[in-house]
Amino acid sequence: MYDQELLNNIRKLQFYCIDLNLYLDNFPDNEEATKDLQAVSHKLGILVRQYEEKYGPLTNFGSASVESPMCWTSLPWPWENY
Repeated sequence: MYDQELLNNIRKLQFYCIDLNLYLDNFPDNEEATKDLQAVSHKLGILVRQYEEKYGPLTNFGSASVESPMCWTSLPWPWENY
């Protein structure tokens, strides 16, 4: 069974990163928002690595920390880990 709390925290931070990114598209000189995006992105990266080490990759776009691409065909998808 996968860690629902960890996955929900990843989703929250992903939403936060997207929101900050959109904000910075309009206000690129906002240093506080830039620092926030860097901090949230760092924390998101840590949580994604934790999740992927336990349960496998969340995406197939080359950023997953999985050593073998065969994991995509041999492991269940994240939503199948019930």
